[in-house]
Amino acid sequence: MKKRNAMNKVSKVLSLATTITIALTGVAMATPSTQIWIPSTDIQTYKTIHLGIDNYFRASGVSKSPPTTAASRDANIMDIGPTVGISPYEKVKAEVGFDYLVNANDPNDNHPWSGNFKIGTPEDSIFKSSPAIALGMYNLGPSQSQSIAPLVTSGQNIVYALMAKTLPVVGRLSAGYYHGSEKALVNTSGNSANDGVLLSWDRAMTEINDKLWFAVDYQGGNNVDGAVNFGGSWNFAPNVSVIFGYDVYTKQSLAGNNTFTTQLDINFP
Repeated sequence: MKKRNAMNKVSKVLSLATTITIALTGVAMATPSTQIWIPSTDIQTYKTIHLGIDNYFRASGVSKSPPTTAASRDANIMDIGPTVGISPYEKVKAEVGFDYLVNANDPNDNHPWSGNFKIGTPEDSIFKSSPAIALGMYNLGPSQSQSIAPLVTSGQNIVYALMAKTLPVVGRLSAGYYHGSEKALVNTSGNSANDGVLLSWDRAMTEINDKLWFAVDYQGGNNVDGAVNFGGSWNFAPNVSVIFGYDVYTKQSLAGNNTFTTQLDINFP
């Protein structure tokens, strides 16, 4: 009987996940709930509207091998957009969102609007001590060449899967994999380099203050998204926090020079 009930629960989870995925496939909808750079297994709660305002400021001048030579400095990046929780179920959560993302000094991206969706289950929801699981897509839009604008991400059409587990003292460890557009995610030779690993560590620093959080994440791949990122956040209010971080791009000839990032997160209600 217990086995049958467990199978029924799994069946319901898969059924809902499939339904949501099919419903969103035709939506031209960018960043899902993230760590600093990569997606996380966190998902917005039902009816919560999350507004993210992200800025990426160049740490130094023009890169050694910039994608363009018109500017004396690699472009800063601005990103703003909402993400909304759409699942009323505790054990199966889902969110959708869209973003407007452009170069700060030259908004030359022909498709600045992009979107995302994510479905998943929190830790301990499938069985005791089960990891959190998330499946999703982000930077959805018309595929375009990397050469249009460094770090403008519309059209990457990245699909990913992640698992995460919180360990005592250590914090939460996450691991996953992604696959994206062959056209948008290329290496320095222009050949497709559209997949890689996703790794992260994050932890609430309750020993210091309940409002403080730190994280380190990594996105693999010989493309514009490859990066190591680290930083922390402070909750200025129950529904308002700001991340302060630093992004080290593994392929600066594609992504430009490293950036400082500030990410304002506001939840409504």
